Amino acid sequence: MLSENFKSKKVFIAGYKGMVGSAITRSLQSNGYTNLLLADKSDVDLMRQESVESYMATRKPDMMIIAAAKVGGILANNTYRAEFLYNNLMIEANLIHAAYENGLSKVVFLGSSCIYPKLAPQPLKEESLLSGYLEYTNEPYAIAKITGIKLCESYYKQYGSNFFSMMPTNLYGYFDNFDLNTSHVLPALMRKFDTAVKEGSDTVLLWGTGTPKREFMFVDDLADAIRFSLENIDAKDLYENGITHLNVGTGEDLMISELATLIAQITGFKGKIEYDTSKPDGTPRKIMDVSRINNLGWKHKTSLEEGIKLTYEWYKSKY
Repeated sequence: MLSENFKSKKVFIAGYKGMVGSAITRSLQSNGYTNLLLADKSDVDLMRQESVESYMATRKPDMMIIAAAKVGGILANNTYRAEFLYNNLMIEANLIHAAYENGLSKVVFLGSSCIYPKLAPQPLKEESLLSGYLEYTNEPYAIAKITGIKLCESYYKQYGSNFFSMMPTNLYGYFDNFDLNTSHVLPALMRKFDTAVKEGSDTVLLWGTGTPKREFMFVDDLADAIRFSLENIDAKDLYENGITHLNVGTGEDLMISELATLIAQITGFKGKIEYDTSKPDGTPRKIMDVSRINNLGWKHKTSLEEGIKLTYEWYKSKY
């Protein structure tokens, strides 16, 4: 049972302008949260420890959601390896330590399904963390996110801080990144097919073989899961059950070729889809075991087809 003033507590959403952060902001606002801290880089530079500590000490949030991160797809992860490691390490370390120093009552840190070993058993269970080698192409990002998970766990174990982590599956939705050089697979496919329709192309060439299987979740469903965790989950619920984080996903996957066919249908592309098999596929399969969060009372609501249609309508209005 939430306390009477719970939704008036000050919640700092780090990274509120991104796809994930903006979805969390929408979710909390539409569910009656009245005291959100939404800081621009002009207010606080998350890469600078002094700036973060000053902001936290001045604004005094009660809770924090860490959605701020440097993110991208296979090409970006493999090209900007130093930035993906350094930037994410700095952001999470500055925020988590400042949260401890300022006595925040809860911190939710967002990671990524790439934290799991490349060949971990599927579906991916929380216990598989650090059980094998990571996928090389996104290893720096994964190492940074694992560090964030372990920071939250360590602050709980040493200081009793109510800090814990949630690992979303592949996300898509409003305010996604549609830059073909840095985007994830779903928005990249959406842009490629939409461009092909506009230009009258009869062929779309995609990276890899199309055979890897992936799970995708509409970002507003993740936002709902974050709100659920603020209201219903504490760090002890995880750590005292032998895990460091909770998976958040749909528990459903499909081949990239099937995803491409679905997006082609939604965008109206009627031509031929071809594959450049000289390009990397990444991990063969990646699907989350979401039984833990389902058993705690949360489940995703948006089907893949519905979510892609909503995203495509948004994309057409913006691009």
